[in-house]
Amino acid sequence: MKAVAVKEFKAIPQLLDLPEPAVKEGTLKIKIAAAGLNPFDWKTIDGILKDHMPHVFPLIIGADMAGVVVETGAGVTRFKAGDKVYGQVLHAPVGEGSYAEYVTVPDTVPITTAPRKIPLADAAAAPTAGMTALQLLDKSGLQEGQTLLLIGATGGVGSFTTQVARSRGIKVVATISGTAAAERILSLGATETIDYTKAPVEDQFPGGADALIDLVSDKAGFERMSALVKRGGAALTTLFVADKTKLQEHGLHGGNFETKSTPESLDELRELIDSGKIIVPIDRRITPELASAAIAESRGRKSRGKTVIVMNEGL
Repeated sequence: MKAVAVKEFKAIPQLLDLPEPAVKEGTLKIKIAAAGLNPFDWKTIDGILKDHMPHVFPLIIGADMAGVVVETGAGVTRFKAGDKVYGQVLHAPVGEGSYAEYVTVPDTVPITTAPRKIPLADAAAAPTAGMTALQLLDKSGLQEGQTLLLIGATGGVGSFTTQVARSRGIKVVATISGTAAAERILSLGATETIDYTKAPVEDQFPGGADALIDLVSDKAGFERMSALVKRGGAALTTLFVADKTKLQEHGLHGGNFETKSTPESLDELRELIDSGKIIVPIDRRITPELASAAIAESRGRKSRGKTVIVMNEGL
């Protein structure tokens, strides 16, 4: 089968011909419609998990996917052949990822029934970014009518966060760069945009946000953005740069945020997609031959929305 993999940590990804994985007891084999690209994919290449989980090489990249179950092992009851599923396939050993025509995973990984109202390949873009958006907003405690300051709005997580916030009646003030990005994020439901290339955000926004979700700032930047939140509000970062003590001194809660991947979050996300309350923000659909270049672009934070790597056309 075709698979995008690396032969060692920090290597450049290659399109390889590798054996199809076999089904074992407690596992299911999925024919991958598409894999969703996330920054975590290149962080895995760089070895972010090497001290925490075993790895196998060649290491097939990828966590997010959507596809069709083609075979189940003994003891698997949640799924059957023919089921269309989406979710995350990361498990031990790391290296049996979603950038492949087939993947075999334990039935305990966070996957569930795929959205029905969009192409199956597009659903591959949703799991990590969508679950992160849902859980960030839950953690923020924001209620209808309150205001969210969203830093880094135009990427995958930001695009989902904007839409989920809109579906909950939350006002979104989103930082962007340029007219095209402003128009796009306003179309997804932002109330207001701030172009950070024209002047510092704190010079353009008077403060008084009920919560901050910061997807891009370093430690100093996060502290500056946190100062724009009302006492009693939340300030959350996905980059682990928060100082909990400083937040508490300013009367804020929140801090460093990590997504907890669950089938329940995926079910909630699917319902939002199928109800039309949110769209999956696809930037582009590419072939496996272009995956290595797309990963390099992701490292440079040049992406808008989500990239999906189509592994099997027509699913």
